[in-house]
Amino acid sequence: MKITLSLFYFSYFSLVGVYIMFMPVALEGFGYNKVETGIIYSAAPFMRFLLPFLFKHYLKLTDKIYTIALISTLISSILFTFSVNNFTTYFLANLLFGASMGVTLPFVETISLKELSKTLYGKIRMWGSVGFIVVALSLKAISPSPITTIYILILTTALTLIFGYLILNYNSEEKMQNGEEEKDFSLKKYWAFWTSIFLMQMAFGGFYTFFSLYETAHGFKDYFPYLWTFAVICEIIMLYFQGPLLQRNLLTILKIATLLTVLRWLILYLYPNSLEMTFFSQSFHAISFALYHTTAITYVFSLYSQKRLAQQFFLGISFGLGGSVGSFVAGYVYGDSGEYLFLFEAFVTLLAFVMLLVHSLKK
Repeated sequence: MKITLSLFYFSYFSLVGVYIMFMPVALEGFGYNKVETGIIYSAAPFMRFLLPFLFKHYLKLTDKIYTIALISTLISSILFTFSVNNFTTYFLANLLFGASMGVTLPFVETISLKELSKTLYGKIRMWGSVGFIVVALSLKAISPSPITTIYILILTTALTLIFGYLILNYNSEEKMQNGEEEKDFSLKKYWAFWTSIFLMQMAFGGFYTFFSLYETAHGFKDYFPYLWTFAVICEIIMLYFQGPLLQRNLLTILKIATLLTVLRWLILYLYPNSLEMTFFSQSFHAISFALYHTTAITYVFSLYSQKRLAQQFFLGISFGLGGSVGSFVAGYVYGDSGEYLFLFEAFVTLLAFVMLLVHSLKK
């Protein structure tokens, strides 16, 4: 099981790496402007946001639905090849892609959190970061054309399908909760927490969509894959050693990680032309992504009895709605050079910290 989960995370986040690191650059080659790129990158996260509500009221995340999602992820990535030259059709393909991805990861995360210890989870999840690095360095070396980037995306999607399907052999998850239990699932009870994770990922939406373009605009076109790689190396180190931290107060960890993320965005705003400071800001990825993410999903896992539905809502509200709104808004905030983009992200993240304080008081 450990090997299969590791290979799934490796392929899944290789796919994510191609999509967020190199596809925005490829879209420039296809003639997309910043606003259009922002709209396109709001499509997939928006579908991740809608999905949990469908599953709450109408569907159950079964093995069959999960398998369909794996297949439709591959189909949608193939559709990119035929649709990318038309904004509308490419946007629609991204909607299907986002809906499929929004089913896959929560299903696997629930199995991992249920079957693995907190320490082992980080070490297995670490292979996703390794896949991200492999993509960053290999695609930097070959400098693929825009259409070749899509072909590589299709390859990583196919690998995700294969290893994702094998995970079904290890799914010992108990029967999904009955309809009444799912109906009782409430977001209002912890509204401040959900608002906080939305705002946190809203800030990351602009980062994921425009960081490569931002660094290119400031003269670091040859370095942005290395900047991504360095961030993920820091992430791997954190994932490997974070086990003892997850035994402590999870809310306190979330607050610290959120505040340090404010500092991360301020560094990018204040020192856009400093490669050294940009590398330094990327080191914060160990805390603002790796530690924050695993702490947040562990916290959500502990809050609700409906484990899969809770993970779907976490992905949907954070990377879904937050990422969608973040990408869309960042397309307008960016302007010509992205001068105020990360000042805006710092302010949004500070609001996320305030919401965590409110959640702590209410809880």
